Amino acid sequence: MGRQHWKKIWVGSAGNMVEWFDWFVYASFAPYFAGAFFPSGNPTAQLMNTAGIFAVGFFMRPVGGWLLGRVGDRKGRKAALTLTVTLMSASAVLIAVAPTYGVAGYGGALVLLVARLLQGLSVGGEYAASATYLTEASDPRRRGFASSFQYVSMTAGQIAGLGLLILLQRTLSDDALHGYGWRIPFAVGALGAAVVFYLRRSMLETEVYAEDTSRSGERGTLRALWRHRREAFLVVALTMGGTVAYYTYTTYLTKYLSNSAGLPKETATLVSFTALIVFACLQPLAGALSDRIGRRPLLITFAVGSTVLTVPVMALLRHVHGYWSALGLALLALTVVTGYTSINACVKAELFPTGVRALGVALPYALANALFGGTAEYVALWFKKAGAESGFSWYVAGCAAVSLVVYVTMRETKDLDLARVEAAEGAGESSLTPAS
Repeated sequence: MGRQHWKKIWVGSAGNMVEWFDWFVYASFAPYFAGAFFPSGNPTAQLMNTAGIFAVGFFMRPVGGWLLGRVGDRKGRKAALTLTVTLMSASAVLIAVAPTYGVAGYGGALVLLVARLLQGLSVGGEYAASATYLTEASDPRRRGFASSFQYVSMTAGQIAGLGLLILLQRTLSDDALHGYGWRIPFAVGALGAAVVFYLRRSMLETEVYAEDTSRSGERGTLRALWRHRREAFLVVALTMGGTVAYYTYTTYLTKYLSNSAGLPKETATLVSFTALIVFACLQPLAGALSDRIGRRPLLITFAVGSTVLTVPVMALLRHVHGYWSALGLALLALTVVTGYTSINACVKAELFPTGVRALGVALPYALANALFGGTAEYVALWFKKAGAESGFSWYVAGCAAVSLVVYVTMRETKDLDLARVEAAEGAGESSLTPAS
């Protein structure tokens, strides 16, 4: 790749990292602030309340996907990416200053809810704008490798959040963390978003978007997306299994190890932190592999592995007694998930033409995440509260099995020319034009 390609990928990834730092620190620090916004009582019930608000943020993602996807297709990828990081900064500030239950009753929970709605709006557009930007900005022969940096940056954001949690756990007392320490990461996130806003103002637009003039009046419209409804439904189906598995082994893993396996919070956090570092390093390797052998083999490997291994891995994780056994199982699970995460951004972007690419990725992906990704943690806690915790493992495996059917039957996309993907009128299909 040339220097300009790397510059585009770097700026897009840096913003994505901050976006997902803010998104994931909510989940990582929830055990510490769950009691701050709700009456004292059952810790699991408090976590369910905060997980419920976490899930609500996902239900704003379709709105963000539609609104910011439209901005991305009509005004440019740069405009959408700048707007998303602005919204995320505002939401982080709100959480950092939200009053507790003791000060404002449920008013603090209301502020938390508003902040999560803003985060959902932002991330709903960020994923698609970032996926589209990274895919379009790369060398056509290395799109899998380049777009894999979306999950590198997403995971880097989570690693930064967990790293800050580990630092605070070792420098502040437990009472201090529950009292005020949990506010620190949200203040850091707001500052980081301000820095990225400055970087994104000077970022370069992708050549694929800048040179596209087809159907300019219908860029980013639902009417244009309807002509690609088959691809839109395909995005929902292929996302289903991957997003549930991803959130199970990232945002929920720390809580599962501490709340179910009984590991100390510090040990559970360190397991997630270490596993995510390895996971981030695997993304470019798997992305580069997909540029050689195709996207479908990796997706199928993920789905088969997740369908077969989820139930035994989750059962073993529930009974781990130390760091190394928990880390080994977490790495096994995340290695399997890499088959999805490393390439899902480019696969979705490769399905749509330029004029509707951001919206085509954003809206169906956000819907799938609202239904499956955002609710994964809440569903897991619901099974636990009902006394049937193993049922969640079967749920995750079932979602992967559904996506497996899609992966087996879908077309290969790695050789498509992004500038020449066009709709077949009336059929909802897309022509496949190999990249030159």
